[in-house]
Formats: sequence, C-alpha cells, structure tokens
Amino acid sequence: MKKEQIKGSIQLLFATLIWGSAFVAQSVGMDHIGPMTFQAVRSLLAVAALVPTILLMDRDKRRFIPRWADRQLWRTGILCGLALFVAQGLQQVGLQYTEPGKAGFITAMYIVLVPVLGLFLGRRCGWQVWASVALAVAGLYLLSCAGVTKIALGDLLILVSAGAFAVQILLIDVLAQSLDGLRLNCIQFLVVAVLSGLAALFTETPSLSGIVDCAVPLLYTGVLSSGLAFSLQILGQQHLPPEPASLIMSLESVFAVLSGWLILDQTLTAYEGFGCCLVFAGVILCQTKANP
Repeated sequence: MKKEQIKGSIQLLFATLIWGSAFVAQSVGMDHIGPMTFQAVRSLLAVAALVPTILLMDRDKRRFIPRWADRQLWRTGILCGLALFVAQGLQQVGLQYTEPGKAGFITAMYIVLVPVLGLFLGRRCGWQVWASVALAVAGLYLLSCAGVTKIALGDLLILVSAGAFAVQILLIDVLAQSLDGLRLNCIQFLVVAVLSGLAALFTETPSLSGIVDCAVPLLYTGVLSSGLAFSLQILGQQHLPPEPASLIMSLESVFAVLSGWLILDQTLTAYEGFGCCLVFAGVILCQTKANP
C-alpha cells in the first residue's frame, strides 16, 4: 500500500470512529432541543471551527480570501450541503424514534447504495453488488421489522437518510478530487446551518437555555463529527479508491453499536444482532471484487 493510501485509510478510520460515537451524542442531545435546532447549531460550530483552522493552515495568508472565490468549490459545496442537509436532518429526526446502535447499522446501508446509484453514472456493478443488496435488505428486515407489523418511523427515516448520504459520497467522489477539502467541508456545513436554521424557526421553538443544556453533545458533534470527521472523509476519499474507502467507512456502524453499549448500556435482541451481521456482511461483500 502506498504512503498516500495509508494516510487516507487512517483519516477515514478516525472519521468513522468519531461518527459512530456521535450517534450517542445526537441521541442524548435531543433530550434538550429539537432536531433542526440541534443540526443548525452543530453546523454553525463546525463552520466556526473550520474557518480559523483554514486560516492557520494557509501558508500564503495573502491568498486566504482569493481561494474562496473558486466557483467549482462553491458549486460542489452547495450540492454536497443540500445532500447532507437531507441526510443529517432525517437521521437526526429518526434518532428520536430508534436506538443509536440500530441507527448506525441502518445508516451503513449507504455503503450498499453507493454502487447501486453509481449505475446512473454509467458504472458497472458485478454479481456481488446485487448479492450484497439482498443480504442488506434481509438484515434490515430482521433489524427493523422482526416481531412487528410495520417498519418503525425512526428506522424508515434513517433508511432514507442513508440514500442521501450515498448521494453526498458520490458527489465528493465525482466532483471534489481536486478541491480544497477543508474549504469544501466549511461550505457544505454553512449550507446545512442556513437550511436547518430556517427549518427550526418554522417547526420548533429554539431556546438559549436548551442549547446551553445541550452544550457537550453539540460541541462533540459540531467540532469533531462535523468539522473534523467530515473533513477527514473528503481528504481520505482523495487518497483512496471508492472500494477500500467505503469498506473503512462501514465500520461506523460497529462503532455506533459499541458506543451505545458502553455509554448508554443498550443491547440488541438476537434477531437484531443477526440482522446487524447480515447488513455488515452485505456491506463487506459489496466492496469485494469477484474473482475471475
């Protein structure tokens, strides 16, 4: 493995560790404020952390402002921000109705959806992709539907959010290979902050006291999950092909379950545990190339 690939792998591994544990912070945060308020504030915190970081990392301070004038950077950032607003918004609302560990595994469905959506970009898929879809769907049924007559609202919302995450990943893979990763992440979260803030004003009653009570989850998800981890995702995808990058990102679901177990003392039933195994097997198979 080349040095740049090792660097990209480490960046993505740290990103998935942060994302997985962030499910707990997102779930706890909604004990104090609404989902759109939570998302707006965490996104603003991400922007607030990224701007000075970019300034410090710029070697030529005279070009700090001109580098923001790249039209392709803004076009890509706005598109990624729109996809991320839908993905994180639905995920945040869904976490009100399901457990963080289960949400992590359902979110892992985006790893399967990425190559499926790639068909619309003219990318060919082998037999292992369709087999992985079957495994993931079977696992999702056991995870969300076994013993019930209908899919829980939270599970359905997070499944739809997984599709939006898949779109965001494809946008980065196709459009962001030569762009400044930190600036791109800053722009996409600026878009998320504006849209989430407008949604919160119309659907919720934001309060300063609630935001203060939610300070720790907001700081964790804003600075680390949004600011740091999504920057690591963009940088990592620039160094790795889609298959190994997606495989590493699939570990997010494992870290989510471990975090729910360690911090919230949550457990899964036997059906749910087997469903998790099937979803994870589908995720891995989806990234494994068939032998000739």
